[in-house]
Amino acid sequence: MNVLNNIWLALSTPNETLISVFSIPFIFLIEMPLSFYLICNLLNIQYTKKVKYIYIISTAIIAVFANYCISWPYNILFNYATAFIVLYFVMKLGFTKSTIATLFPSIVFNLVGSLLANPYLDLLHITYEQNNTIFIYRVPFNLLMYLVVFILILIFKYRKVTLNILEDFDKKTKSIITINFVFGFITIFLQGILSSKYIDILPIEFTFFNFIFLLAYFGLSFYSLAKIMNLVTTTKKLESAEEYNKTLHILHDSVRGFKHDFDNIVTTIGGYIKTNDMDGLKSYYSQLEEDCTKVNNLYVLDPDIINNPGVYNLITAKYNEALEKGIKVNLTVLLDLNDLHMKIYEFARILGILLDNAIEAASECDEKILNIVFRNESKNNRNIILIENTYKDKDVDIEQIFNKGVSGKQNHTGLGLWEIRQILKKNNNVNLYTNKNEKYFSQQLEIYY
Repeated sequence: MNVLNNIWLALSTPNETLISVFSIPFIFLIEMPLSFYLICNLLNIQYTKKVKYIYIISTAIIAVFANYCISWPYNILFNYATAFIVLYFVMKLGFTKSTIATLFPSIVFNLVGSLLANPYLDLLHITYEQNNTIFIYRVPFNLLMYLVVFILILIFKYRKVTLNILEDFDKKTKSIITINFVFGFITIFLQGILSSKYIDILPIEFTFFNFIFLLAYFGLSFYSLAKIMNLVTTTKKLESAEEYNKTLHILHDSVRGFKHDFDNIVTTIGGYIKTNDMDGLKSYYSQLEEDCTKVNNLYVLDPDIINNPGVYNLITAKYNEALEKGIKVNLTVLLDLNDLHMKIYEFARILGILLDNAIEAASECDEKILNIVFRNESKNNRNIILIENTYKDKDVDIEQIFNKGVSGKQNHTGLGLWEIRQILKKNNNVNLYTNKNEKYFSQQLEIYY
């Protein structure tokens, strides 16, 4: 009986040690998993089990260490700084996404806590201090808060409430989004401190209206962010449509010209056949095949085939640049460019640098050829992007070209391939292989999944 009395006494009287001990499994098993699903649903982040467990375990350990070993408010700063590092370097989110993912769970938990605190205290006729220090009050409050957050996650998931923060947003847009979340977090943080200090004397109506105003603030913020992102997305679609329209005009002119010359082509072929001039026919056929290849390439330059707007714009621009320099381009796309398993911003940077180098090298040759192949190799679980070009400098050192400042081109900084190497270092599933033979210089980008 004494044991039961002692247990009840520990549970029903102020006992911060007991609450601290029980908070550890709560952090590991409930709070951090909820935080993970919150940010993944909001930011539409694809993840593996390995990444999920790394995030949950590492952030939980950090939170426990900060709570027990570092005094307030430095424990809060340490907690957020290390969480940001995990998101940025382990989950490989961009700066803007990492900032939002660091702050958003705290914003949600604080908002829910502010909403529930006053009604909960009034219902049980207890003070804020009692709720924080007595186990039988604190644990049900935490579980209730976790339940509400879980319901919010389900709403985010099934209503598809997401912020599609594109990595290629301009710096101004990223800054606006980041600053908005930082100010929102500061507002919630200060509200939480004031509410905890005066909650015992504040009427429940105050808590209700305070929550409504905070909700309105974040609602308007999300609405504004959604408008910004829709505007950026629409702008990119318009740019893609403009590029596609150019391609359609070129394709239309090419097909019309080919149709107009069809009778002449057949007559010319007949002339070679009648005179049995097979060498002349072969030469004529190779020239005809080259024109057909140009038309086929234009068919490939279709946003339904090159199905990522950013990559489509890049390839179209580089294709037209190569044609203007008299380069024969052979383009093959057998790949879903929205399923690359790397950040599209980093992929576009690599692709742009490789194409720039290939176009410049091919333009210096007598035989100007550029081969571009996008394909999926499912048996090896990888996507392959192969870029081949004719080149003039047969003595180029394929080991040295990736070093900073090394360039075979005049008036160039030599930073392009060095930048690619920096991107590769951040992506363990991406490799780039450089080769050369007597005719072609090739770069093969491999993205594993």
